[in-house]
Amino acid sequence: MTENLTWTDLDRRAVDIARVLAADAVEKVGNGHPGTAISVAPIAYLLYQKVMKLDPTDPAWIGRDRFVLSIGHSSLTQYIQLYLAGYGLELDDLASFRTWGSRTPGHPEAGHTAGVECTTGPLGAGVANAVGFAMAARRERHLYDPANLGESVFDRQIYCLAGDGDMQEGVSGEACSLAGTQELGNLTLIYDDNHISIEGDTKIAFTEDVDARYRAYGWHVQRVDFTDGGAYEEKVAELYAAIAAARQVTDRPSYIRVRTIIGWPLPNKAGHHSVHGSKIGAEEVAALKTRLGLDPAKSFDVPAEVIAHTRGNAALRAERARADWDARFAAWAQGNPAGKALLDRVQAGLTAPGLAQALPHFPPDKKVSTRVASGQVLSAIAEVVPELWGGSADLAGSNNTTMAGQPSFLPADRVSSDWPGGPDGRVLHFGIREHAMGAILNAIALSGLTRAYGGTFLVFADYMRNPPRVAALTGAPAIYVWTHDSIGVGEDGPTHQPVEQIASLRLIPGLDVIRPADANEVAACWAEILRIQDRPQALILSRQDLTVFDRSPGSGFASADQVVRGAYTLREASAKPRLVVVATGSEVEIAVQAQTTLEAEGVPTRVVSAPCLEWFAAQPAAYKDQILPTDAAKVSIEAGVTYGWAEIVSSQGRRIGVDHFGASAAAGRLFVEYGITAEQVVAEAKIALAELEL
Repeated sequence: MTENLTWTDLDRRAVDIARVLAADAVEKVGNGHPGTAISVAPIAYLLYQKVMKLDPTDPAWIGRDRFVLSIGHSSLTQYIQLYLAGYGLELDDLASFRTWGSRTPGHPEAGHTAGVECTTGPLGAGVANAVGFAMAARRERHLYDPANLGESVFDRQIYCLAGDGDMQEGVSGEACSLAGTQELGNLTLIYDDNHISIEGDTKIAFTEDVDARYRAYGWHVQRVDFTDGGAYEEKVAELYAAIAAARQVTDRPSYIRVRTIIGWPLPNKAGHHSVHGSKIGAEEVAALKTRLGLDPAKSFDVPAEVIAHTRGNAALRAERARADWDARFAAWAQGNPAGKALLDRVQAGLTAPGLAQALPHFPPDKKVSTRVASGQVLSAIAEVVPELWGGSADLAGSNNTTMAGQPSFLPADRVSSDWPGGPDGRVLHFGIREHAMGAILNAIALSGLTRAYGGTFLVFADYMRNPPRVAALTGAPAIYVWTHDSIGVGEDGPTHQPVEQIASLRLIPGLDVIRPADANEVAACWAEILRIQDRPQALILSRQDLTVFDRSPGSGFASADQVVRGAYTLREASAKPRLVVVATGSEVEIAVQAQTTLEAEGVPTRVVSAPCLEWFAAQPAAYKDQILPTDAAKVSIEAGVTYGWAEIVSSQGRRIGVDHFGASAAAGRLFVEYGITAEQVVAEAKIALAELEL
């Protein structure tokens, strides 16, 4: 940014063109959200054309600032600016808004439209994403350029445009509270306060002092009011000055509240909730164009001098920014060969060298919960995978998400005796904010230069349901660690015992749900999780200790390396199997116990460990038929609802699970009471064998 704003007649004309393009696009398709896109056009234009450091020819440029449109329903706000700046969108793309095959879907989608940083739409989530991008920028700077005390090529600003709905959703409050604690001085949130939501004036449900809330969060707070001068005035210069002031505040995030009127300058409908989510109507659109001095008979009409001005300006600003940044990047690369090698590897999506050797091996001489095993794996690989960082939603000791000896990611004035660290740390503390944690992880994943994980109890995955869904939609490789995975939680009772969560998570397309059976499976699963770069992973871990299987040669147990197949023969039958028992997690050892009994009774029984049904589904048909032969009876066992298991064991197979809520009692008692036992497996196996022979 320069100190003084240049705002010419062509800039004003471009803003008016942005308004009518929003109206035209919604009018053509017959649906959409035109009102906000019309009234915030000068705000968005100011950011794209005067403030942010961007390169339309290289949307993935590391040195770019990040823009998050949290009011995702107003997607035209962003699409029009991408068109004006030259990101590859053209008028035909705006005219095909919200239609099949278009590059302009109803809400912005990362990976679908060049220049869109993250998928937004669920309100409040974009605000939390912006916090994640700001945290990622700080971590990346300290990871790749740790010795630099001045400006780094990895520094960047994060800008988020939010609305009244975003301010009401709880996830934005969770994330912004954490942002204040983290003192994220590279984050600026612009709140479009237009007092309108779908049901009308927000006074019917939303009357709090939002400015005071953000002050309480520890943010730098400013206000720009377009309505306080008698006549409505878009105070672009004042907003520009507020953004410049925010840039100077480096010890806390900045919040700028901009009071607007939705749909201004529509002649008759400005300020009315009808323009929020419906087309405006041909008569009102024509009146808007007339008021702005445009031809009311023309649609998608952009004067050549306007598009030449906006694209030329964006290109010139990018050229100047790149010339400076490219020179500094070259100097950084020359002076930091280790950092450059790490950056090249991470950008190429390559697994860290030495990872396989760093993974711990767990001997079969004692039982270990998979949550404890996971913590030991993380500690063991910390040094060889420096791009990995993460933590917990205030459950570090229970989730085992802390890499031993690693510092916490905290401002210097936030560290404690329990959690030493600083801005360059890598142990994350999300507080009791599961939903925000998930959205922050998604943004860190999309930032692309690190891998991050976050943990909580599996039952609280319901508090953060939207992030894994959006990560799967986006292909963001976020890592969710969910422990205390079943009725094995025990005495805490049904409120803390997940029974339906695993099955419900498996319903999310593109989310890998991983439930390892023992400590060595945990290690192998972590290696595969880190290899996968194109989708999110959910690691489901036990509270209770589990048997570590003896996988040495001649033991009869297969190597844990086979977890990459999703399901594999853990222990083979004594002959051609008449029965296959398929289990996950803590129930695999029960399957092994049942196998011993069945084999003693003359039933050749195979035990299949199935840590990830999604990985298994991706295997060739021949492999799946080999593991689950059609001529063998089948039984599944998992301490959760049995929904979905018929697809694995067939409708003739028997499914052992917990199709009801749990109770408060010792875990061992609950497993017995609910039939999650080897004896029950044997009984169900005999039924399955009898039915197969009918």
